[in-house]
Amino acid sequence: MIHFVGAGPGAADLITLRGARLLEEADVVVYAGSLVNPELLDACKPDCTVYDSSTMTLGQIVDVMERASQAGMECVRLHTGDPALYGAHREQMDALDARGIPYDVVPGVSSLFGAAAAMRVELTVPQVSQSLVVTRVEGRTPMPEGERLRDLASHSCTMALFLSAGLLDRAQEELLAGGYEPDTPAALVVRATWPDEAVYQCTVGTLHSCANEHRVTKTALVLVGDALATHGMRSLLYDATFTHEYRTATSSHAAGGDAPCA
Repeated sequence: MIHFVGAGPGAADLITLRGARLLEEADVVVYAGSLVNPELLDACKPDCTVYDSSTMTLGQIVDVMERASQAGMECVRLHTGDPALYGAHREQMDALDARGIPYDVVPGVSSLFGAAAAMRVELTVPQVSQSLVVTRVEGRTPMPEGERLRDLASHSCTMALFLSAGLLDRAQEELLAGGYEPDTPAALVVRATWPDEAVYQCTVGTLHSCANEHRVTKTALVLVGDALATHGMRSLLYDATFTHEYRTATSSHAAGGDAPCA
């Protein structure tokens, strides 16, 4: 059986319990050596065979998984964060499907949420932003029609940019062209949850200069939006004057059914 496992954002103890168990039981591990914390490999059995996929092609990776499957071995394909976000595991699953090899997927904690935790922010703040756009700056891989950064920026909601740390001059230009004000809060979160984690708060108008000042060129997530600098806003979920399925409001005046859902 092949197990695609999300390793989490960096800290070794942020892998899921299921992922950790599968890693301990694995006979073969193929891990993203350029991104996954190598401390996770300490959980592997002494006789586990480990491959670093950073130097491998898709064909080589799938060949390793096929050999493990044919030998009746447990194989873990260890991806950084959650493999569903920029994990390139769809093409691996397609290849396994074509060869009739069974697999499953274990989700992981994305670096997006590691970054939010590092900043101690909520990405969806009532009356400020109730939507989150996860995207990237167009580089060598073109963006689909309608998904240019300036198009998505027109919504002015919370935004997270992956794979964009080396293109922040372009990111800044596109975000401003799309409608974010220059003073919109922004942040560069470098190596979220790792021991050397760093958070650099700035604005959309200073993204590029902030990256240059702190020499940020890779392994960073970009967060943008007014929710990053909003404090004191309260939802209705725990408001004593708001009635919902599990609690009756203490004030009949505020307990009407036309209040928004929390």
